[in-house]
Amino acid sequence: MNAVLRLAPLVLAVVPLLGACGQGEQKQAAPPPPAVTVAKPVKQTVTDYDEYVGRFVAVDMVEVRARVSGYLDKVHFTDGQIVKQGDLLFTIDRRPFEATIAQARANLAQARANLAFATSDLARASQLVRDRTITEQTFDQRTQAKSVAEASVAAQEAAVRQAELDLQFTELKAPVSGRTGDRRVSEGNLVTGGTGGSTTLLATIVSTDPIRFEFTFDESSYLRYERLGIDVKDSSKPNSGIEVSIKLIDEPEFTHKGRMDFVDNVIERASGTIRGRAQIPNPKGLFTPGMFARVRVPGSLPYEGLLVPDVAIGSEQVASM
Repeated sequence: MNAVLRLAPLVLAVVPLLGACGQGEQKQAAPPPPAVTVAKPVKQTVTDYDEYVGRFVAVDMVEVRARVSGYLDKVHFTDGQIVKQGDLLFTIDRRPFEATIAQARANLAQARANLAFATSDLARASQLVRDRTITEQTFDQRTQAKSVAEASVAAQEAAVRQAELDLQFTELKAPVSGRTGDRRVSEGNLVTGGTGGSTTLLATIVSTDPIRFEFTFDESSYLRYERLGIDVKDSSKPNSGIEVSIKLIDEPEFTHKGRMDFVDNVIERASGTIRGRAQIPNPKGLFTPGMFARVRVPGSLPYEGLLVPDVAIGSEQVASM
């Protein structure tokens, strides 16, 4: 009991010292006051934007088919080549058509000879009928013979023009400028031509510059554009559509510019959307028909707004964390 009593004053003396040490550690661990950033908002003219997903489509897409039948003699391009309008693509064997032209020209020469004879014979008949040497019936027969000869000449001239046209059709040229697909028929194969549905598809061509971008937007956006008076296209003025921006799937920013040139005239009943279209320059051939991308369209008229600097937003976020 005496030992316990002797230790009590010592314990009581140590307790204040321990408390003082704890308070010192708490004072040293106190965090410094947070830094405060002051940023002034900026008054600037801004525009709200809407974003949509769409895909690129070619302005012109042509299926190359022959107008005449024959054996394919020569292919004058490589698969995927960029061609210009009028470039030679295919040649069909010309020899049968050259023979047809020769025959048509011979028939035309014969018809013209018959017309010359009928014309001179009618001239003689005109004098003879005045002299009462031949009857009126004979004169009418010779007049009719001349008319038949004239009709024969006209028919043979048409046959020559058709034969010459068929010979021209043996050379298939690019109707538009663009990129070719792969050739569907090799040299030496029989090509079926004509205007029916069973003609042979030889190749396809899609135009690349400029290219179109099609997308759809909902009915409420369409009404908002109309009420705001945003003129997406004025057909009376070239390049009058509103400017839009395009961003590809691997790009961070909307860097490609174009203009709206068409908005459909019907809202689809099933989806409640309407189709819009923009035209984009594509001189380097970066865009390909069928490629997906995002388009940014002005969703409001320009207005004065207060912009807060990003540094202020960042400071608030750090302070809240």
